[in-house]
Amino acid sequence: MEKLKNILTDLIQITEDEWEILKEKLIFQHYKAKSVVSSEGKIEDAVYFIDQGLIRSYYLQDGKEINTYFACDGQFISSYSSFISQTPALENLEAIEESTVYAISFETMAELYQKASKFEKLGRIMAEKNYLCVIERTRKMQILTAKEKYLDFIQTYADKIVHRVPQHQIASYLGIAPESLSRVRKQISIS
Repeated sequence: MEKLKNILTDLIQITEDEWEILKEKLIFQHYKAKSVVSSEGKIEDAVYFIDQGLIRSYYLQDGKEINTYFACDGQFISSYSSFISQTPALENLEAIEESTVYAISFETMAELYQKASKFEKLGRIMAEKNYLCVIERTRKMQILTAKEKYLDFIQTYADKIVHRVPQHQIASYLGIAPESLSRVRKQISIS
């Protein structure tokens, strides 16, 4: 919980009183590896702060998993469009490995927005970061080669994600075939 407090102190300069208000509303959850955090078709009711672990976001298209995001220790994850619109989620969240999170419910966020403007600032920052992430990902998917996508991935994402996410999930995220990713990885290790 201290990780979250430190992040909120950096992001919104949360006071001890504001932290106490939030802390009592946090919901601690534990997920085993490969367990579902939230499901496609259900309304997302929480934003999750990952205290420890690794979680992915993905959707199914014609029975094939398309990975859209990975998050680990000290990061937030959610089916964010579902969370903010309170409409059914288009993706699933799954723990890649054993994970512990603190969930902040939609109702709690709404209450916090009323109690202190700093929490509204937090909501705005989360929305802005999410938007920028989507825009940047779209740009990269459209203009980068497979090798450039992978090099960007290993430079941008946390080491834990780069080294612990299965290669077929990384390939899916990058929009390339697993065989292409293998060739790219081989080229990089040779050069």
